[in-house]
Amino acid sequence: MNEKVDVGGTRNEILLAVDDLRLAFASGRSLLTAVDGVSFSVAAGETLALLGESGCGKSATALGLLRLLPAAGRIVGGQMRFAGRDLLRLPEAEMRGVRGGGMAMIFQEPATSLNPVLTVGHQLSEVLERHLGLAGQAARARALELLMAVGIADPERRLGEYPFQLSGGMKQRVMIAVALAGNPSLLIADEPTTALDVTIQAQILELLRRLQAERAMGMLLITHDLGVVAQMATRVGVMYAGEIVEEAPRAAFFSSPRHPYTQKLFAALPNLAQRRGRLETIPGQVPSLSEMPGGCRFAARCPHAWDRCRQQSPQWRQVAVGHRVRCHLDDGQGAGAGSGGVSGTAVGGADAVAVQPMGEPALLAVDDLRVYFPIRRGILQRTVGHVRAVDGVSLELARGRTLALVGESGCGKTTVGKAILQLIMASAGSVRLLGQELGGLSRSAQRPLRRRMQMIFQDPFASLNPRMSVGEIIGEGMQALGVDPQGEGRAAAIAAVLRQVGLDVAAAGRYPHEFSGGQRQRIAIARALAVQPDLVICDEPTSALDVSVQAQILNLLATLQADLGLAYLFITHNFAVVDHLAHAVAVMYLGRIVERGTVDEVLRSPSHPYTQALLSAVPSPRLDARPDYIRLPGEIPSPANPPAGCHFHPRCRQASAACRERYPETSTLTATHTVRCHLYR
Repeated sequence: MNEKVDVGGTRNEILLAVDDLRLAFASGRSLLTAVDGVSFSVAAGETLALLGESGCGKSATALGLLRLLPAAGRIVGGQMRFAGRDLLRLPEAEMRGVRGGGMAMIFQEPATSLNPVLTVGHQLSEVLERHLGLAGQAARARALELLMAVGIADPERRLGEYPFQLSGGMKQRVMIAVALAGNPSLLIADEPTTALDVTIQAQILELLRRLQAERAMGMLLITHDLGVVAQMATRVGVMYAGEIVEEAPRAAFFSSPRHPYTQKLFAALPNLAQRRGRLETIPGQVPSLSEMPGGCRFAARCPHAWDRCRQQSPQWRQVAVGHRVRCHLDDGQGAGAGSGGVSGTAVGGADAVAVQPMGEPALLAVDDLRVYFPIRRGILQRTVGHVRAVDGVSLELARGRTLALVGESGCGKTTVGKAILQLIMASAGSVRLLGQELGGLSRSAQRPLRRRMQMIFQDPFASLNPRMSVGEIIGEGMQALGVDPQGEGRAAAIAAVLRQVGLDVAAAGRYPHEFSGGQRQRIAIARALAVQPDLVICDEPTSALDVSVQAQILNLLATLQADLGLAYLFITHNFAVVDHLAHAVAVMYLGRIVERGTVDEVLRSPSHPYTQALLSAVPSPRLDARPDYIRLPGEIPSPANPPAGCHFHPRCRQASAACRERYPETSTLTATHTVRCHLYR
């Protein structure tokens, strides 16, 4: 293939050219189109980002390129040419050589993509033998080089380990090493950082940029994170309902998006100027494969749609060099992202939220909470140590306020939430709700208090019983905790709470699998609200959601807080959500809170080196926002064997001798801002 395009001022060869690709899935005797007429190209050294909501066809496109569609999938039309070869005409034996050797894929979930019964070294050796003909000592040496190239410490030991022995970030690095083992010229990365902490995400993105520069690889990046797109992309393609609706160079995409769908995605992002205000949302959801509308597929959700949009599918229109859009709107109506910014008024700003009255105890008071899990070994299962998951956490939360608990995975955030709810027995410390101690109470004594505190879990699909209807799920909690009206009263109560979270009353008779991810999260919120709690612990409630659905859930939580005076303990690693929703922030590291204060104090003036590193790693969806990234060496230590002194000192570039000898005391910076660091003695 001799065609070349300009990439960063140089003429690079096109590696992949896709023309009018159409994919479908068999459903009974019919075929349902999932990808409809998609065309794009990827050149050596460039990154094309495919952006869009879940269900738009991004991952199906990637699997179609590798001819790895599931059994029901069909390639029903179009062309795919890679390095001058027609992929649709290659026999399967030759296609196996293309997979891994020419094109390689980093899958979204490394835990399910890596073979759990094969060591890391075995999985790397398989690829090296298949594509490079390496075996024995040569394959081992090359595997060591690959693990070192992706930044894995102690690669000799890791070669003999299994995936379950690795952290999430290390599994993702192994997945990248496996993908690179065959020296591919094109890398397909499907949501490579979605489930990772911001620090690990920053390391993975930095690694991908470096490897791409060293190898001049092309990259097809599939994501719904605009911050990742801003950091990584050369060009951006926006997918909606199986079609690409806008394609533009990165600078043009972020400065003047033209399609109403793209503008809505930008407007749905949490915005500092509208903290605790209403975020812009996209009504409805992506149409199902069986209900694809005629005309423009976004028309039903578009505020600018008119009759022509519903009747005629728009054609491509060139609006600038390299920037094209599929939309019937003329240039005068194609405004930039600024016109689609956050709208509405504050739902519950800092001044609008109820302040704790004088003399009334805090709704929730946690003092020196500790949760230790015993480590048992030997035939007699004797305790030889403890995992210090939570090691002396204290916090307070008033009615109508939101406290965000942030930190890397494994720092103990979720364990704190479960210990507060008495779902895990605390080893020491005190948890008081409305002044009443929860620890040591019998189950019957806890029952009246349990309805006052509820939890929204991270994965609504896993936390909702698939065999129960939505009405039964909501009614079960009401009955168990004694707030269960009988007969028509129960049905009316369930209908009221469904309306409260923005769901139709008819949803009570349906099952969880019949709803989208955002709707399932609303059901989980309805279940929590049904028992009329005062405190709701939200454990990563938006981490698995698209930006548009995230905006809907954040709006809902803010409205419920303003209307009902709910207090939220919000567990998350998404700092944009923290900035938008929270009043105060507590930063956890290895079971302890290292910094706390108001949102402005912690996010605008971070004091602890760990907080500074976390914030520097957050990808911003703005091209002009380039903070200095503070790279943290290594990963969070094991809570079973925490470092002596300050637990953070092995990763801290400002560590001193005092940091290695003793844990720092709490230093008060302002009336509301404290930090545990020797720099502030």
